[in-house]
Amino acid sequence: MRQSRTYFVYILASGHHGTLYIGVTNDIRTRLELHRCGRGSEFVKRYKVMRLVHVEEFSSIVEAIAREKQLKNWKRE
Repeated sequence: MRQSRTYFVYILASGHHGTLYIGVTNDIRTRLELHRCGRGSEFVKRYKVMRLVHVEEFSSIVEAIAREKQLKNWKRE
């Protein structure tokens, strides 16, 4: 039997009108802890993008990755 998994697309920000980071994970709590410890991503570590500002939940990794790509193609405005 296959277990159901949940995937998350999330956006981190460095501050109001600051740098944004968009990612996908299946364990949001652990991923955020890794980012805050400086081990989640060199980009996040370098630009101090630590504040969670948005999360979306998906039951399919394919859908989550498609949404991540869609968000990354958005204009900042």
